[in-house]
Amino acid sequence: MSIIPIYVFGDSILRKKAKKLTEIDASVIKLIKNMFESMHNASGVGLAANQVGQDKSLFIVDLSSVEGYEKQKPLVMINPEIKIRSEEKNVIEEGCLSIPYLRAEVERPKIIQINYYDTDMKEHTLEADQFLARVIQHEYDHLKGVMFVDRLAETERKKLKAELNKIKKRKIDAEYPITDLKSVKVS
Repeated sequence: MSIIPIYVFGDSILRKKAKKLTEIDASVIKLIKNMFESMHNASGVGLAANQVGQDKSLFIVDLSSVEGYEKQKPLVMINPEIKIRSEEKNVIEEGCLSIPYLRAEVERPKIIQINYYDTDMKEHTLEADQFLARVIQHEYDHLKGVMFVDRLAETERKKLKAELNKIKKRKIDAEYPITDLKSVKVS
């Protein structure tokens, strides 16, 4: 396994809608293993394929390091579709490996139902609530080209603009490998 650099705010792949996977081959399995390695190295709990430069409708979640979720098995969600979002919402602080160091309060539905495929292309339906629902929605947004800062009020986004520009220009010291400006297209 190897650690893949994380693409950050401003990189154009993070704004693309991910392409659906039609088959799972050895390269996809290797990608998934490397994504877990990269996510754990960065102390993350979720990672979408486009965050490591892959235009694939796939994300991973591992909450086992979070208090209260130690027994939660890691998830691989391929071609996911959120089918139900609860009317009830909650506001929780979010961060993102593609936006190092920045955190903000984000409102999201408290409960969701999602359909997805596993690595055997077997379909599953999962109802998730609380933190698991939050992480799934955050990663699902990545596959749609949406980042958590897009869900903030305009006034909140303006407060973060200078910091976001630093990230875009790589004027930060991330604690994990991120892409360099020479290797990516910036939007």
